[in-house]
Amino acid sequence: MYVRARAARLAVAASAGVAALAVAAVPAAAVPSVPTGSEAPGFLEPADLPPHPSSDWSAGPVTAGQPDPLPMCVGDTLPSTSTHRRYWTEYDTGALQVTVVERDEGRAAAFAALLRDGLAGCARTLEEQDPEVTATQRYYGRLDVEEGADVFGVHTGTTWGASDVALFSVGRDGRIVTVVQWGRMGALADAPVDAFEATTVTAVGKLS
Repeated sequence: MYVRARAARLAVAASAGVAALAVAAVPAAAVPSVPTGSEAPGFLEPADLPPHPSSDWSAGPVTAGQPDPLPMCVGDTLPSTSTHRRYWTEYDTGALQVTVVERDEGRAAAFAALLRDGLAGCARTLEEQDPEVTATQRYYGRLDVEEGADVFGVHTGTTWGASDVALFSVGRDGRIVTVVQWGRMGALADAPVDAFEATTVTAVGKLS
């Protein structure tokens, strides 16, 4: 479940069973950022994310390594060579982008497929991990951008009343793969799918 993240620089909190659904609101201090360069993949800017009705988005630096906490259902797949960037609003909403540059297109295609498989079985995995969690999911289809991007939605409810929704996308441009996650309290019906699809197209378009 989410909590506000204001000047106190609190992270978004989540229950143990669905901890990876929470997108940490602010990156940890003293984590080395990745230098930008002509060959570095581009990352989303705050204005690229689905608009929030009450708050602007903020963003941390592009940071080397795996995010902490890991995103649910795909986190264990992310290599140490990942780079990531976190985003947050002041009200219950966070986002994350993780990018991996593979050695060649074949490895990138296989990695993207592995990520899609993890998301395709996400609801079942979450319920198996925690009997107090009920999860449902939806596949929103494939977007025609570069080598393609797939969009998924996952809702989790708990026996103590938490209700959270997340949107995920996996996209690829050549040998670069990116995962984008958006999340907040609510249901699948509350998720800004169209805006998130536009965010995904922008994210993949910035990879190279």
